[in-house]
Amino acid sequence: MLTEGFGRLDDLVRTAVSGLGDQQLTERIGPQANTVAWLVWHLAREQDAQVAALRGTEEVWTAEGWADRFGLPLDPADNGYGNTTQQVAAVRAPAELLIGYAHAATAASIAYLGTLTDDQLDEVIDPGWDPPVTRGVRLVSVLDDAVQHAGQAAFVRGVLLSA
Repeated sequence: MLTEGFGRLDDLVRTAVSGLGDQQLTERIGPQANTVAWLVWHLAREQDAQVAALRGTEEVWTAEGWADRFGLPLDPADNGYGNTTQQVAAVRAPAELLIGYAHAATAASIAYLGTLTDDQLDEVIDPGWDPPVTRGVRLVSVLDDAVQHAGQAAFVRGVLLSA
């Protein structure tokens, strides 16, 4: 089921950004609102960072050169969490680059899912929560976050195109 869920992210991202120009991707629908570009970049960065930590590997953001391709004026470790409005505005990228990175992060997640056993999914990886968080629950949280941000990007797209 997790593989099916992660497998839907590419279409959600593509639907949110395809056909939008650079200006639309970085346009805000309110003074503090996140942009489509930032939302898609963040959903990919957050997925990439969290799944890489679970895998015990480098993030595809740096390992596959996405940080260099984006060339953002942000720390390469920045995944968008807690970004200021200025940092949100700094995330500028064409649709194809956003789609490409989101796809790479999702592909890495799906590949990782294919290596896991039921016992590994049930393994407690964060006992600091009540109830303790298993690897499977963490992956559900990562997927849930990505889907929410994809939905937000689609909403912003709809507002921009209806104006």
